[in-house]
Amino acid sequence: MANQLKMAEQHVIIRLAENGWSYRRISGLTPSLDVRLQEATANHLSHAEFLEILLQDELAVRQDRLVQRRTKVAAFREPKTLEDFDWQFNPSIRKKQFFDLAACKFIRDAKDVLLLGPPGTGKSHLVQAIGHHAIRAGYDVLYRSIFDVVRLRAPALVALSLHDEAFAGEDKTLAKYLKPDLLIIDDMGMKQLPKRSGEYLFEIIKRRHENHSTVMTSNRPLEDWGKLIGDIPSAAAILDRFLHHAEIITLTGRSYRLKDRTGQEAGAGQEAGAGRNAKTIDSDGKHSESPIRSAANAAGAPTQSDIAPKTRSKKNENERAAP
Repeated sequence: MANQLKMAEQHVIIRLAENGWSYRRISGLTPSLDVRLQEATANHLSHAEFLEILLQDELAVRQDRLVQRRTKVAAFREPKTLEDFDWQFNPSIRKKQFFDLAACKFIRDAKDVLLLGPPGTGKSHLVQAIGHHAIRAGYDVLYRSIFDVVRLRAPALVALSLHDEAFAGEDKTLAKYLKPDLLIIDDMGMKQLPKRSGEYLFEIIKRRHENHSTVMTSNRPLEDWGKLIGDIPSAAAILDRFLHHAEIITLTGRSYRLKDRTGQEAGAGQEAGAGRNAKTIDSDGKHSESPIRSAANAAGAPTQSDIAPKTRSKKNENERAAP
């Protein structure tokens, strides 16, 4: 028996060498080799059958390591899956829509996705879960908050200011956002971005447009983006490119983070947030935001009234119903 096992092992080494694989680098075989040798002897497996089992073990180990490595590079904020998302909390969120996205067809087609909705409705959870599915499907993914994207933008902006596209393309800071199959930019709308952020974000969106997929989340309506970016022409140009082939998904409902509070407290907080957003739009004026509204309307994007949660008190409903 020992001789047979030794011959089988030698056969595996020869076959691996024929395929350009070093036996020392086949780390997936080491933990299971003794068990597989005994299995082969007990089941009278041929050398070819035995080799196939060993190669399957090696491929499985390599795939697991590749997923781990890509997950580390993606730098997700926390591990999230679609399976652990609470679909019952806000039933208006369509489960099938996100499992369709997790099938990664939009990545193969170089399409984009925009998630809009108030805080706490699950935008960050869902986009990170889609990113994990994309990694398991073999795609390179990068997850960043919008603030992380623009925080290290200085070297790329210097290159862009020189109007040298080739030089700008070599900038490592910019290039890392252009390479991934899927770039996820989270938290758009949390606060106003630093000066000249719009130029840098536009450069990323422009170069990825129709080449690689980008997913973005925002808790603010698109007409607010000019104020957030601090550059209305750049905001309009960003939306014009990004919304060209984008699937726009609007999430509505309660904040999951406030689920343990009473309904009255949660409703009051959402109503206050909606009021602040509405005030921001009014203070900007109608004419300054018109390019952004045009880009959003052309793509069928929702407006402030579609995103901000609305609540009415029982008293107001009764007053309106009274003759």
